[in-house]
Amino acid sequence: MSSLQAVLGLLVFIALALVLGERRQLPPWKLLIAGLGLQFAFALLVFRVDLVRQGLYGINRAVAAIVNATEAGTLFVFGYLGGDPANVAYPFSVEDPAATVILAFRILPLILIFTVLSAILWHYRVLPLIVQGFSLLLRRSLGVGGAVGLSAAANVFVGMVESPALVRPYLAALSRSELFIVMSCGMATIAGSVMVLYSVILDGVVDNALGHIITASVISAPAAIMLAMIMIPPERSHPVDNQPPVRSQYHSLMDAITRGTGDGLQLTANVAAMLIVLVALVALTNSALSLLPDLGGAPLTLQRIFALLFAPLAWLMGIPWQEAQTAGNLMGIKTVLNELLAFLALADLPADSLSEKSTVIMTYALCGFANFGSLGIMIAGLTGMCPSRAREIVALAPRSLISGTLATCMTGAIAGLLL
Repeated sequence: MSSLQAVLGLLVFIALALVLGERRQLPPWKLLIAGLGLQFAFALLVFRVDLVRQGLYGINRAVAAIVNATEAGTLFVFGYLGGDPANVAYPFSVEDPAATVILAFRILPLILIFTVLSAILWHYRVLPLIVQGFSLLLRRSLGVGGAVGLSAAANVFVGMVESPALVRPYLAALSRSELFIVMSCGMATIAGSVMVLYSVILDGVVDNALGHIITASVISAPAAIMLAMIMIPPERSHPVDNQPPVRSQYHSLMDAITRGTGDGLQLTANVAAMLIVLVALVALTNSALSLLPDLGGAPLTLQRIFALLFAPLAWLMGIPWQEAQTAGNLMGIKTVLNELLAFLALADLPADSLSEKSTVIMTYALCGFANFGSLGIMIAGLTGMCPSRAREIVALAPRSLISGTLATCMTGAIAGLLL
């Protein structure tokens, strides 16, 4: 039954993209075959090829080493507040070790460390080679231009503003459809700087968490391209094919470490500030909703509203209906707030709220930047890079939120089919 739900879901998500698009013309079969084929191919590599799975488990072990190394730094700066009670002598007895996990001291510093590691890998051309290889695959299979392919591939590893910056000289020359592809990919994927953070949050909740998160970001890229081309079909037969070379922006190893630390510090501070603001706004909104009459014997909250709105989408991903409202609540948190809060909520769910399969499906569905806060960041970044198209970027932004959400829903459905 869940497989039939997921197949129906894939059809519905594509149909929604068609209905919510600009011209509502039937997409070419080649686009659908290539987009779905790439998604299934990437997913099959992870779920069925043992060598790939072992490689992702190896990455998880490397993440554990990064977490331990980060703890050494947080212990030095924050003292016992930055360490695990199993490895640190606390000045008081600890009855609940989980209560000592303070987000600001134990979790957010991972963003800082991983941003620096990404800068080092970029300087030594490890990430650029991966990005260019993935870009070539997208261009050959989906027919996108070089500049768009490079930006889409980079989105798997860097943020929704950093990836368009790689093709900044070409932004003004992109067609409306190509610009929308760039924006949609930014909404459907997550940056490498937060992958480790999310995998640590889901440690013990999902087996091989980082492997699933990396796979989700990779799978969502072709889905976002396909859905973007359905919603806003290409205007011309010859896309912008010039692909700029991926050059290192760092002059030396120390320059990569120094600038990576500065970028990571800014990102960490922004994440912390956004969390404070968003959680406070949700609490304030729920206080206002509590003034309304109870619904079904319980107070009306944003969480209950989101659960109702997104439950059908969760069901279409292959999640049983009795779990769909819980999953819909997570989708609502991710869309209106951000994916970090959604992952934290997923990790804090009671053990019987979602089955193991549903938990993995939601891991894939939540793995994207499609939320209102990220939308504002992307608009600010793109309009700053290409002021001449600011009005067009703002007009396309709401649709990119929809295409990004539908892409992650398709990714969740495909994960459900192969589990």
